Amino acid sequence: MIYPAASWTTVLVSALLAFALKYAGYLVPARHLQGRRTAAVTALLPVALLSALLAVQSFTGSDGGPVVDARAGGLAVAVVALVLRAPFLLVVILAAVTAAVLRAAGLAA
Repeated sequence: MIYPAASWTTVLVSALLAFALKYAGYLVPARHLQGRRTAAVTALLPVALLSALLAVQSFTGSDGGPVVDARAGGLAVAVVALVLRAPFLLVVILAAVTAAVLRAAGLAA
């Protein structure tokens, strides 16, 4: 059982830590942020984080274990649409429709 006070404490501590980390970013001298390596890493960081989030959300089941279901089919269609340079809105619609059709066909999510 999760106690409400413990949950709120966790949320508040996490919020304070996030604020402190963001504030600490302002204290870093500019010369440390203007290097070529730092610029390359910060340019690729959002892509890496979003890819990790996408992988976790697409291939993790409700019990926490790995699973391949309708979400994986939608992801596959989205990748193909992106490779074919489809507009982003069309990519999202195609992925959603694919996942819905696969779920309706009996591939549970």
